[in-house]
Amino acid sequence: MSALGGPGGRGKDHPLGVRRLRIAVLVKTNAGGMWLLPQVEELRHRGHEVTVVLPRGAGRLTDELEHRGIEVLASPYDFTLGRSAPLGLLRLRALLRRLRPDVVQYHLIASAYAVRLATLGLPVRRVHMVAGPAYLESRLVRSVERFLWRMDDVVICGCRYASTRYGELDCPPQRRPVAVYGVDTDAFSPDTTGPDQRAKLRAELGIDQNAFLAVMVSYVYPPKRLVHSGRGVKGHEVLLAAWRTFRRRQPDAHLLLVGGGWTAAGESYRRQLGERFGVAGDPGVTWVESVPDVRPCYAAADVSVSPSLCDGPGAAVEAGSMGVPSIVSAAGGLPEAITERSGWVVPPGDPAALADALGAAYLGWVAGTLTLRGRLARRHVLASFDDLRAAAEVADIVEDVAARRS
Repeated sequence: MSALGGPGGRGKDHPLGVRRLRIAVLVKTNAGGMWLLPQVEELRHRGHEVTVVLPRGAGRLTDELEHRGIEVLASPYDFTLGRSAPLGLLRLRALLRRLRPDVVQYHLIASAYAVRLATLGLPVRRVHMVAGPAYLESRLVRSVERFLWRMDDVVICGCRYASTRYGELDCPPQRRPVAVYGVDTDAFSPDTTGPDQRAKLRAELGIDQNAFLAVMVSYVYPPKRLVHSGRGVKGHEVLLAAWRTFRRRQPDAHLLLVGGGWTAAGESYRRQLGERFGVAGDPGVTWVESVPDVRPCYAAADVSVSPSLCDGPGAAVEAGSMGVPSIVSAAGGLPEAITERSGWVVPPGDPAALADALGAAYLGWVAGTLTLRGRLARRHVLASFDDLRAAAEVADIVEDVAARRS
């Protein structure tokens, strides 16, 4: 959700003997994917030539990359299946042949399928980086990935959970290293906000200054056919059901949902959820579609909630970096974002368990112990999820893969 990217130039220089590389980075979105920025900056800092290939049209990621002087090219393939797909893939292949990259790095599974097919037979190294592991929950996708991961020179997993799942597909440990996407721990810091911003945001949104405030920061994705059929993967309906139960116990609590629908289908699903749970008429729930900066939302909150059915560490890392403890579901890489002392882990898709965890957080708020949990959350993020350290790890892997050619 964050529109902030980590500044480049603070990573370590590449090792002696590593030649200057031509690297093509391909992502199927130009709206999200801001986590890409520190990695691209680190590769450029090491002297490599980086070109980013994104879908056509304007987008936050395109704008930010171009603002930083990074070459962005429009993908001739739109990452959709249909009669135009073969021609689009041929044109993508022609683009990559023209770029003559030493390494193609790609994020998100649709990008992986496209690059694998478009580079068949080309003398390039392929680096697949797994942003979110939800696609590995599909039996069909797993059966396909059991064979197609072999086309990748390396699968960089954004969490240990994803690495474990690829291990179950017979991918050896050296081909599935873990390197997180991370968060800008300088920008996402309690020091960047204060009591004034906390009070200001609550006042702007009409939230009681003395209320216990839980926040969920996430786009709303529509239910998918192949993964958790019929349910939104981010778990909004789980949280809204849990909130009904919890708020009957603690009527002074407030829920802040930050994020609109991802695509028109996502927005339609968001409206359905709003109607189903009576959000518009509930004074204890505020739902905003977008904000220019999510940090004040975390600063105003007492606890963050990530109830996804499968996800990477995600928003819990941003919250932790801001010194806010989290409640996460035991799904995907989410539990990796917290420690036993910095948050709570609940079974996925279990509103009753989530309501109980909200109750535990509320009791901590009353007792004044949430502050300590927040400090421990910040400490964990600093140790494990700093984006510049993570970007350096990714750059090391890319350089190592490229060196295998010689």
